[in-house]
Amino acid sequence: MSKSIPIYTDEFRKQIVNLYCSKKTAMEISREYGISKTSLYKWAKNDKNSGSFRKKDNLTEDEKELIRLRK
Repeated sequence: MSKSIPIYTDEFRKQIVNLYCSKKTAMEISREYGISKTSLYKWAKNDKNSGSFRKKDNLTEDEKELIRLRK
């Protein structure tokens, strides 16, 4: 049986990032909500960089250029 990947809403991700930025450690949040620390760090980074959790909104200019050239 394969493991399903959980889908989190942007609202939930924002709440988790706010918890992380305000008072809780990544370890506490990871244990309490069952989220990997890697995901939490990625969400926090994306929120800080662009305010969005979508992959296309967090691409660097070089990555965007490479995608454009490949098309």
